Amino acid sequence: MKIGIVGLGYVGLPLAVAFAEAGDEVVGLDTDSRRIEGTNAGRSHVEDIPDAVLAPLRDRLRATANQADLASCEAIVICVPTPLTGSRDPDLTYMLESATALSSVLQPGQLVVLESTTYPGTTRERLLPILEESGLSAGRDFHLAFSPERIDPGRTDYTVRTTPKLVGGLTPACSERAEALYSRICDEVVVLTTPEAAELSKLLENIFRSVNIALVNELAQLCDRLGIDVWEVIDAASTKPFGFMRFDPGPGMGGHCLPVDPFYLAFKAREHDFYPEFIELAGKVNQTQPAFCVERIARALNEAGRPVRDSKILLLGVSYKAGVGDVRESPALTIAKRLVDLGGDVSYHDPHVARLPDLGLDSVDLAEGLAGTDLAAIVTAHPSLDYEDVVSSASLVVDFRGVTRGIEAENLVRL
Repeated sequence: MKIGIVGLGYVGLPLAVAFAEAGDEVVGLDTDSRRIEGTNAGRSHVEDIPDAVLAPLRDRLRATANQADLASCEAIVICVPTPLTGSRDPDLTYMLESATALSSVLQPGQLVVLESTTYPGTTRERLLPILEESGLSAGRDFHLAFSPERIDPGRTDYTVRTTPKLVGGLTPACSERAEALYSRICDEVVVLTTPEAAELSKLLENIFRSVNIALVNELAQLCDRLGIDVWEVIDAASTKPFGFMRFDPGPGMGGHCLPVDPFYLAFKAREHDFYPEFIELAGKVNQTQPAFCVERIARALNEAGRPVRDSKILLLGVSYKAGVGDVRESPALTIAKRLVDLGGDVSYHDPHVARLPDLGLDSVDLAEGLAGTDLAAIVTAHPSLDYEDVVSSASLVVDFRGVTRGIEAENLVRL
């Protein structure tokens, strides 16, 4: 089977590799010449896909910038970013541009699947009309479905194959085609009745996390005022074997889904004169968490007799989650910018992120950074770091991830 993947990022490349490993011929369409060149040379730009995995697939996986190459594919999967605008509204630019390009080469009998996270109705109301500009009719001449991506960067226990796959087709025949496609690479495919149900299911998954993270972040701020150890409270509540699911506080949410999805659902809800205040509030609470972290850093420095201005502040970890180099929506970036605005001398160490171009910063050597810093803030807890050594080497440490529990030191402050 010949399959086209539109977008070779954190979602598209693992999907392309999965199909190629299953023996399919894969065409990967991307606009980034470096990604195209690297993929065709067997060099991966996605941490979850080592070069040793990608390189042997070069005879079955080919990257291109030419949309005409999709015309010969039996199925085409769209995996492009769906970020937010500056006003926190959905930005479907990449998806709409991909749809326009695809409509010019769409062929009878092809299956088109959208995987990009979006609000309910996108597949039917936005993608469908553009594809039908080809003169072909969805459900009759070609098939159309939505199947939300469930990639969790850095995770190894759940993979493309072992994570259940949701699909919702425009018609029963569309769903049947999509189910057959994903059954090639997924152990379990769950068929929903409509694309809208599949679109909303994805949003629910991430909004569930957003709401619960907001809850524990707000609890952490309250515990700070009450003088109670929030980690002790969460550990205690977690001993209940039913009716409780553990979530940990931190510096805020990051990544390509959690900070974005609540706003996608809120946007759609407003179109129907419904205002999901609970969901929007969770998004706002998580957005304010980096500001609380900056205030906590400032307070820790003040208690040590130092202002933020001209203090050397080392951020440990700037990616949005441990073990990966993805900095999209990372709260560390907001924390760094706010500290710089306050006059702080900010540097960072991250074994997965060599450079932050927007801030003009390069990752510094850990030992040198710790030796010369006034305060080290643990923002992203990469497992490769020795946090006992961090506490013993730095003059002052603020831990926003709870990884120093069990360490007692006068120079240590926890969230």
